[in-house]
Amino acid sequence: MTDKVPSTTVSPEAALELLSPTEVSQLVNQTDAELFKIFRRCALAVLNTGNNNDNTSEIMEQFRDFDIRFIRQARGIKLQLSNAPASAFVDGRMIRGIREQLFSVLRDVVYITNEIRNSNRFKLNTRTGITDAVFHILRNANIVRKGDINPLVVCWGGHSISRDEYDFTKEVGYELGLRDMNIITGCGPGAMKGPMKGATIGHAKQHVPNRRYIGITEPGIIAAESPNPIVNELVIMPDIEKRLEAFVRLAHCVIVFPGGAGTAEEILYILGVLLHPSNRRIPFPLIFASSEENKPYFDTINQFIGDTLGPEAQSRFSVITGDSAEVARAVRKGSETVLGYRRKAKDAFYFSWKLNIPRDLQIPFDPTHESMAQLNLSKDQPIHNLASNLRRAFSGIVAGNVKEQGINQIKEKGPFELTGDPSVMSSLDKLLRTFVEQNRMKIGEGIYTPCYRVVT
Repeated sequence: MTDKVPSTTVSPEAALELLSPTEVSQLVNQTDAELFKIFRRCALAVLNTGNNNDNTSEIMEQFRDFDIRFIRQARGIKLQLSNAPASAFVDGRMIRGIREQLFSVLRDVVYITNEIRNSNRFKLNTRTGITDAVFHILRNANIVRKGDINPLVVCWGGHSISRDEYDFTKEVGYELGLRDMNIITGCGPGAMKGPMKGATIGHAKQHVPNRRYIGITEPGIIAAESPNPIVNELVIMPDIEKRLEAFVRLAHCVIVFPGGAGTAEEILYILGVLLHPSNRRIPFPLIFASSEENKPYFDTINQFIGDTLGPEAQSRFSVITGDSAEVARAVRKGSETVLGYRRKAKDAFYFSWKLNIPRDLQIPFDPTHESMAQLNLSKDQPIHNLASNLRRAFSGIVAGNVKEQGINQIKEKGPFELTGDPSVMSSLDKLLRTFVEQNRMKIGEGIYTPCYRVVT
């Protein structure tokens, strides 16, 4: 039986600490049932920090009696929580970092609803309008900072990884911390936690002030990847596409560690951006990093990319194995190149406006049986378009694995079906089989049941 706190009230910490009467009314009188559902799901994920279950449906069922209500007070609001996870409290008081993140969730959910979706300020049917919205969400959350010149390093990788893989991510994080670099991840466990944990030690040794461990998530994935305890800045983006755009525009370098379907989605997203003709001359360091023991993982990824997207795609990344210090040195060198380019091109160091992110990588993809079956997985198209469609395929697999809506669809209609060029399907099937054999699809040691079927 899960320990729960029957009832407690929580006052704002940092975000939303001071509110106007109008803002209080907007929150207290919120009648949007779907919005409240999103807020409840995200709030529960934050309160459940450190949880190792990545099945959203199971988590929501485990805490089905969890409830959250707004209480009006003179200068703002309080939250009344019922049956919250006891792990979020110490001696009856909510852990301060969790309290900050709880109100960060409220901040982002309210801002996105009021200022992005309902205000008509942003043209969300255009490429530039979407980018503008992403920037404003990040600025409102104080993620973009003009005076901060320490590189932001995005670390991608699996939440379900082995101990030696995790240890290597921590070693890389340590080397990054020694070089005054800050970390952005998807905020969950595994390869998202390791670099942050390592960086805390490196930062401490170097007495680095204003250490940043940024977690970027979205409502569909946060319950499956609750924030790890090291995240000190949390932002909730509206959907996976805007989450990925936020990563890419904030990053001065991206490191990819071994992972599963979600990591493959991220790799294909960034390749879809970098392979676009308008971005080919923009420096963007992309490093695949692993221990020597896990070199075969990136051999497999490299083979898949070569077979489907070709040598041009392979030229956009480098692979470093077994040397965490070399990874950090490559990041430092790459970020200096980025800084030089942005100064010359008059682009912002803290947010890359120059990158052209194609609109098909910005529009939310709704993975259904119909949309997955209709994906164009043919080589008879520009390679950046094929990368984008392969990204969608993996996005659907992630949804079927860990997202509540996707899990429910699979239960109702069976696995998604993927069709396309025989050579592409063969390569895709081989890669997915490798993920399954290496237990990279889900946390835990149970038998994985695929949520997809590759038609070869």
